[in-house]
Amino acid sequence: MYTVGELLRQWRHRRGISQLDLAIAADVSARHVSLVETGKTRPSADMILRLADQLHVPLRDRNRLLLAAGFAPRYAERPLDDHALSAAHDAVRRVLRAHEPYPALVFDRRWNIVMTNRAVDPFFAQVHPDLLRPPVNLVRLGLDPRGFAPMVVNLADVRAVFRARINRQLATASDPELTALYEELLAPEPEDMAGQRIDGDVLISMILRVSGRELRLFSTITTFGTPMDITLDEVAIESYYPADAETAAYFTNPEPETDESTRR
Repeated sequence: MYTVGELLRQWRHRRGISQLDLAIAADVSARHVSLVETGKTRPSADMILRLADQLHVPLRDRNRLLLAAGFAPRYAERPLDDHALSAAHDAVRRVLRAHEPYPALVFDRRWNIVMTNRAVDPFFAQVHPDLLRPPVNLVRLGLDPRGFAPMVVNLADVRAVFRARINRQLATASDPELTALYEELLAPEPEDMAGQRIDGDVLISMILRVSGRELRLFSTITTFGTPMDITLDEVAIESYYPADAETAAYFTNPEPETDESTRR
């Protein structure tokens, strides 16, 4: 069991900054930071959170820092559809709905899908039912041979993007389940050494072959700017956009649909 000082030192090393740099950023003395890290002084809850803020510690891990120092956790973790998060939940639904007819989805820190918009449904229809049993994992959907992998023309590029993003996550905060997912699906393979990107591309597109047509999509990520709940701190909205006119035409001329516009 680590002390709060040891945990703070680990976070400081992970961020690659000195005690002096942290002290200046947090407006405290370098000596005080040293005393906290060595356990020679017991920091207040406010001091722990001040240092954690400068170290960009995720809310889940800020609770761990507080517990290690003998304080109660400060941040709650509630389901996205909890009444207390109704405003945020409604905002997410609006973003998903507004992005139609293009696909968009919400996933948590372990890439489990939380919500989708209607444009995602036709793609789910192409995957094996086993992959749609909760929790539905976006990385597994994208790379499993029973999922989207047979449709992805540039699978090596897509795998490389997933690998880079999860590597960044693990560099920010360790997670055994995310590490296991990485080892299961993202261990480098020979074809990964020669991606199919074309020199001059501005963005790496995901290229899907659907009904004999090639769809080129790129994505953006949206997160909450100032979350005070662990769930909101960890969810992200991924919105997919057409990278060419042919792909745009595929989505803007859909078959008639009568389903609800957004599902949970």
